[in-house]
Amino acid sequence: MSRVGRKPIPMPTGVKVSIGAQLEVQGPKGKLVVPIPNGISVEQAAGNLEIKRESDSYAALHGLTRALAANAVTGVSTGFVRELEITGVGYRADVKSNIVSFTLGYSHPIEFVLPAGVDCKIEKQTALTLSGIDKEALGQVAG
Repeated sequence: MSRVGRKPIPMPTGVKVSIGAQLEVQGPKGKLVVPIPNGISVEQAAGNLEIKRESDSYAALHGLTRALAANAVTGVSTGFVRELEITGVGYRADVKSNIVSFTLGYSHPIEFVLPAGVDCKIEKQTALTLSGIDKEALGQVAG
């Protein structure tokens, strides 16, 4: 049995869930959609979300769906933050709207366009703070 999939997801106040062909999670920070694969069902009971599966052949999808749903609930309620530091002599970063410009010793600055839903703040020239509600998108930008 999947231990991850069996764990209920507590619902914080202010988070609303709509269950259909996909799970729509809406909270104070935004809205996220989690796909529900075949063989997996989602139920809301007693302030918790419970992910159930039809048989043991769906064990991997059971844990995956529960993890994605838990990340969506956390994202719309509190959000995710990644802190990055640039290490190097003369290295620095600057952000203008949704474009981050890095000066890394090349003859030209390197520009990176942030995807929708990911914000970047720069406290010092070498310290970046990425924030957003989608953990997957945030991890792809930070990685």
